[in-house]
Amino acid sequence: MAKILRRGARGEAVERLQRLLREHGFPTGRIDGRFGPATEAALLAFQRANGLLADGIAGPLTWQALDLGENTAPADATLQATVEIVAEMFPYTRLDTIAAHLPLVLDGLRGFGLVEKPMVLAALATIRAESESFEPVEELPSRFNSSPGGHPFDLYDHRTDLGNRGPRDGERYRGRGFVQLTGRANYETIGRSLGLGMELVFAPQRANEPVLAARILAAFLAARRLPLKAALLEGDLARARRLVNGGTHGLERFADAYRIGDRLIADPVWGGGAVARAA
Repeated sequence: MAKILRRGARGEAVERLQRLLREHGFPTGRIDGRFGPATEAALLAFQRANGLLADGIAGPLTWQALDLGENTAPADATLQATVEIVAEMFPYTRLDTIAAHLPLVLDGLRGFGLVEKPMVLAALATIRAESESFEPVEELPSRFNSSPGGHPFDLYDHRTDLGNRGPRDGERYRGRGFVQLTGRANYETIGRSLGLGMELVFAPQRANEPVLAARILAAFLAARRLPLKAALLEGDLARARRLVNGGTHGLERFADAYRIGDRLIADPVWGGGAVARAA
């Protein structure tokens, strides 16, 4: 199994990396077994061209793209996300609720291949920010979504950015689930991505069904995977939160949960080298 390689590495594995990059049309100059600036530049270009996180690190997904015969996979951080660890990330949440819903959330993440540590932590931190009780919840009327004297969620009715078409769409497509799916367009897009066709549009309350809510969370994050991983790699938790929420609502809870989990869940070890975030 190939090793995780980054700038400064030397040896036969780097030579192999350089040869594979050259074969794919991204020459590194001399094949000298030294991972220097030229190799890093070629690797970054290859990653961008192949829809990978451009981090300049040859990790499991990059090796797999370079060599389709390479049997690699990201280390599965869902195996470390125990009830006890998640309870540390959710200090105000009932343990029995975490125990009931955590397996569903982890299964949803595995179903979309979101098993890398940053994505697992982002999913759990999103739940902390959106539905801290660790169960699917439905958005309640507030001054941010309902006008004084108006019907509930009337401020959402004409949110064309959410795909809403007029009166009662705001209430019909209010936030639901672990990720607070909001707006007709999101219900339709996520529903189609899950193979449900228009079912979520016709029956939006289904977004609160625990198994489906977990799959919705995973699908929502999967659609934002690369920019989300890039933000997390740079330690920009505010940008990561905006990619999910559209703003920074719940950022303090998101950041607190992410940092606790980052400390408690070990960085993955793959191919003899440890790395926290490698594409």
